[in-house]
Amino acid sequence: MSVLSLQSHVCAGHVGNAAAVPALQALGRPVWPVHTVLFSNHPGHGRFTGHAVEPAWVADCVAGLADLPVAWEERAAVLSGYLGVPGTAAVVAWAVDRARAGRPDLPYLCDPVIGDALPGRYVDAAIPPLMRDHLVPRATIVTPNLFELRALTGMPCHDLATALAAARWLLGRGPRAVVVTSVDVPDGPEPGAARCLVTDGAGAWVVASPRLAFPRSPHGAGDLLSALYLHAWLDDPRPQVALSQAVSALFAVLEETWRRGAPELALLAARDRLARPPRLWPAIRL
Repeated sequence: MSVLSLQSHVCAGHVGNAAAVPALQALGRPVWPVHTVLFSNHPGHGRFTGHAVEPAWVADCVAGLADLPVAWEERAAVLSGYLGVPGTAAVVAWAVDRARAGRPDLPYLCDPVIGDALPGRYVDAAIPPLMRDHLVPRATIVTPNLFELRALTGMPCHDLATALAAARWLLGRGPRAVVVTSVDVPDGPEPGAARCLVTDGAGAWVVASPRLAFPRSPHGAGDLLSALYLHAWLDDPRPQVALSQAVSALFAVLEETWRRGAPELALLAARDRLARPPRLWPAIRL
């Protein structure tokens, strides 16, 4: 069963679809990548070439898939990430609705790519409200980092309690689970670790893994985590189980990247560890 993945694509490195596609394929899950931008590399390297894909072209690709019954019947979920231009938000919303025709419970994971603590917001200012008002309400799962959680909710998120309150506010918009992919706050369990938080309203859990001393953090970890979480959740929809599996697989990739001193995620070198990470980091119930 295939995942429809609407995200950015880069020629070099592993971000957006260039992270999700090889990871999902290594896990044995077919994926249909539809690119929202075509860049030579991640803009965080300081220079890049390429351009956003016209929203109409993104829609054409989805429509072509939907008109191919032998493939379309195999759809299992929708995944979205970096949009590129504001007009793509409406296309993603339409794609989710089209994928749910006849399958109203088909899962949709929205990775609301907006920015990060540094360098701040790096998308068009019109995109965050479009995500909040049109994509989040359609989502089964939303995976913001802490900066994006603040941008979507307008809440401060300065400690674990306020971050959890903001995640629960997002749940009130429609999703079944919210995963906060970076919980860099001073309190809570394992405060010195790299932590992720998940809540489904009935419970909340933190998964903590060691913080690796990268001279410069590789791009794409959040994109990879979202794809890994969706895959794990499709196998077992208990949010704490899916997050433990996803964080553990991501850590295996990050550890290999750190060991090699690589400037990009060592995704291919660690692909055999995605399904069976060497160590499973447990979910801690709050």
